Amino acid sequence: MGTIELLRADALALPNLAKFAVAMAIVVGIPPLSRRVGLPAVVGLLLVGVVAGPHCLGLFGENRPIGDLFADLGKLLLMFFAGLEMDLALFQRTRHKAITLGFASAVIPMVLGTVLCLCLGYEPIPVIVVGSLLGSHTLLASPIVNALGVNRLEPVAIAVGATLFSDSLSLIIFAICVSTYKSGFSISAVALQIIELIVFVPLIFFTLSRGGAFVLSKAQDQEDAYFILMLGIMALAGVLAQSINLPGIVGAFLAGLSVNAAVRDQPAKTKLKFFGDSFFIPIFFMVTGFLIDPRVFARSALDNFSLVAGIIAAVVAGKWMAAAIVSRAFGYTHAACLTIWSLTLPQVAATLAATLVGFETFNAAGQRMIDQQMLNAVLILMVSTSIAGPILTEHFAPRMLKESTRASLG
Repeated sequence: MGTIELLRADALALPNLAKFAVAMAIVVGIPPLSRRVGLPAVVGLLLVGVVAGPHCLGLFGENRPIGDLFADLGKLLLMFFAGLEMDLALFQRTRHKAITLGFASAVIPMVLGTVLCLCLGYEPIPVIVVGSLLGSHTLLASPIVNALGVNRLEPVAIAVGATLFSDSLSLIIFAICVSTYKSGFSISAVALQIIELIVFVPLIFFTLSRGGAFVLSKAQDQEDAYFILMLGIMALAGVLAQSINLPGIVGAFLAGLSVNAAVRDQPAKTKLKFFGDSFFIPIFFMVTGFLIDPRVFARSALDNFSLVAGIIAAVVAGKWMAAAIVSRAFGYTHAACLTIWSLTLPQVAATLAATLVGFETFNAAGQRMIDQQMLNAVLILMVSTSIAGPILTEHFAPRMLKESTRASLG
């Protein structure tokens, strides 16, 4: 018996509490270790998930219902926080420019990704899905711009505001594709799905923003109840989304936007975010790593190099074109243009959550909407952009600050 087989046998023989202790050690230890070597925490958790998963050590076995439940909650919380953390006041102040950037940074990569996948022979609906995945972005470099003091400069403000529009547009297109792929394409079915979205989005947004705010206001003096109510609102929105064949992550994102203003200064919100960021969301990233077979992953990257390189190029070029168009239209400097580009480059939260939903979505013939090769390509995209984006922001944002200071002195 080889070394790997011995390790697998020993890992499987561990009692459940020992496995839980190992999982907690990973969740606590890997993020700081990743940051020390210059990697985003999500990348470190994914890599450890690969090693601990069924394709390597098999530490947690093939069937892990509790781990999968925690990962599903982490996926919903990731999207709930994405809506909850949007600065709606900042978006209102710069909304016209933010919408312009959000539209450009979503549509241009979508079009490039769609054309690429069509040329590579993918079916129409998976092609549109991949395009929609490339339209969103994650503000991984927010701590960098906050530390540098450039977060209130207009180019950074519109990049932050654009996240709301680009993520919403990407998720809506993705939701329509998921429903269509499950039930089969027909004009009447697509029209019905669009009508349901037109009804569902305002219903969730306005009903939860008022009803949720009212319910939460009754629990303001009971922090534990407030904490549970926020989780309940997220779960309710996810269930309502699933009731009309939409992914639960769409409902969770809308729920976060809906109660955004109501919970802004509440201590329970901080504690929920701390709990989610330190427990459920890391488990989601780690369990995602379980899906990766390193041998298949490496072979897929080599055999489908044109797909991987094309998707990365579509994001890099698409986000740069959007930043350049907006910077030219609004008179921003070259350093500001590059800072906007670097901020909108990382593909993590919405991209990864939607990709996992697409990978777990089947049509009537039992075919996955996103196959293993595409999943591997998106994971490579996520790793590369999550590393490159913050590094580029750290390089370009100080130059933008110097230009802004010189302009104000002049």
